Amino acid sequence: MESSQDLIIPRGFRAAAVKSGIKPSGGLDLALLAADGPCAAAGTFTTNRVCAAPVRWCRDHLPADDIRAVVINAGNANAATGAQGAANVARTAQVAGYFLACRPGQILVASTGVIGHQLPMDRLEEGLSQVSNQLSADESSFQTAAQAILTTDTRAKVVSLQHQGESGTFTLFGMAKGAAMIGPRMATMLAFLLTDAPVWPNDLQPILSEAVENSFNCISVEGHTSTNDTVLILSSTAATEPVLRGDDLTAFAALVRSACEALARMMAADGEGSTHFITIDVEGCETREEARSIARAVADSPLVKTAIHGADPNWGRIVSAAGYAGVPFAEEELSLWINGVAVYQAGVPTDFHAPALAATLRANRDVDLRLLLSRGDARIRFWTCDLTAEYVRLNADYTT
Repeated sequence: MESSQDLIIPRGFRAAAVKSGIKPSGGLDLALLAADGPCAAAGTFTTNRVCAAPVRWCRDHLPADDIRAVVINAGNANAATGAQGAANVARTAQVAGYFLACRPGQILVASTGVIGHQLPMDRLEEGLSQVSNQLSADESSFQTAAQAILTTDTRAKVVSLQHQGESGTFTLFGMAKGAAMIGPRMATMLAFLLTDAPVWPNDLQPILSEAVENSFNCISVEGHTSTNDTVLILSSTAATEPVLRGDDLTAFAALVRSACEALARMMAADGEGSTHFITIDVEGCETREEARSIARAVADSPLVKTAIHGADPNWGRIVSAAGYAGVPFAEEELSLWINGVAVYQAGVPTDFHAPALAATLRANRDVDLRLLLSRGDARIRFWTCDLTAEYVRLNADYTT
């Protein structure tokens, strides 16, 4: 398994992106990922009961073995838009299907942006006409598509991985967006994975679900689960080549996990206005869900996040967040390390040198928190970022 900064694009896929006029900024805002033939496909989605129209469309059409394309727009979430929003998704699929010579049901749709606004369908339809004529298998086209799906992100998020096994060499490409409204529980975050590994939907779905559970569901910026969270995976060769089995299928699952984790880390590191990227390891729990509850409580605590932003090794905020996570541990079972420094052991604070630890927090973007209990062997790794005044400014001004 190897990763490359030079993107390797899986066989059978093309991409393009255009400026369709959906974003007020006038930037790239419409991407199309298209396959040369029918694809096996699977997806995972937000658990928010208020979910966007494209989420409902994709849920209704997946898993599937005949998907041809994904249309993604940025600048408008098409969420909380009622029957008209649903009609706009269907129309998007119909128009894209016309240009790609396939049925609307073979088109998947994803959106990100402001909630509660109807899509400007005249601009979207004209954009689909343009983008469908610009499809290319060149690396630059996929880089441009990754740029087009961004909203408040500061940079594109892409990954390219390959594996060589008994069935030959297969490639996995991934791209994602997300910098705020990040608290996936499938889960604003979107991720798209394309592969030429021949994997059928009945294998794609559990592989994707397991990977998402250990990556996108282990990140948080502010704990807000979006209406639009979507992760899709498409295989271009499942219908034409013998499907992966045995060790090769296991290797493919590992590839998907690696890609999802890489993209998830990029999201947490790009949290709006963030100055610190925080890794939280929770160990010694009875179950993984116990560990997740503690990690999420720490990650979502504004007091923890602001302390780290201020380079304040205020361990009391961290252990108190663990204490209200709903896990019934005894106080003396908990120990805590910040950047490798023991600050709290077996329920008792240590005599650490706070100014020195504060200096390491101030000097380094990466922060490591380790919480250890003595309840069992379950553990989890979780990622988040600090909370800054810039985050407040960005979100106070987002719709204006």
